[in-house]
Amino acid sequence: MSLLSDAGHNFLDVAGLTLAMLAFKLSKSKSTEKYTYGYKKASILISLLNAVIFLISIGAIGYEAIFRFQNPQPLPRKTIAIIAAIGIVVNGYSAFMFFRDKDKDINVKSAFLHLASDALVSLGLVIGGIIIYYTKLYWIDPLLSIIICGVIIASTWSLLKDSLRLSLDGLPDNVDLQKLKEIVIKMEGVINFHHLHIRAISTTQNAMTAHLVISNRVQL
Repeated sequence: MSLLSDAGHNFLDVAGLTLAMLAFKLSKSKSTEKYTYGYKKASILISLLNAVIFLISIGAIGYEAIFRFQNPQPLPRKTIAIIAAIGIVVNGYSAFMFFRDKDKDINVKSAFLHLASDALVSLGLVIGGIIIYYTKLYWIDPLLSIIICGVIIASTWSLLKDSLRLSLDGLPDNVDLQKLKEIVIKMEGVINFHHLHIRAISTTQNAMTAHLVISNRVQL
């Protein structure tokens, strides 16, 4: 069960990476008469979709794990350890490829977090497979599945919050609102400003609108 839940999570990671690639392509889209920002906002919606898909997978894994607690099943203990060890190498290397750009785009960040957590989960499965091999305590299998659910929640929760906030046009993390206000009010000719709105138009680009009250001495 622990191996299948990890495999299922890995499968969803592949789907998530595919969606992230689609988001990257859409973020480069050009504006049209109907979509003046292009399809850049789709990158935020895709990150939200990714988070929701992973949370749904947690429910399925957790339900099956509870069932296995009540009905423990014999397991191919050595197979679990071997396949999980392969997972450590594959996921660890894949996560390393995303490490450099993880703070630039929440879609890249989500891919990095999931792959890095998969590597840690695989390490846990190796340890679990060894323990089961020597102790024959098969209830460890569903226990590991519950732990995997916890790891997935931990790695997905921040993605869900960030993507939901950006979908609702909340303030992007990389914007210091107070500092921005100080810069605007210090601009030459600016007397006051109001109706300040800042939102993300993609996972990497922000937009700002405001009404400026300027001195009539300033030439536009």
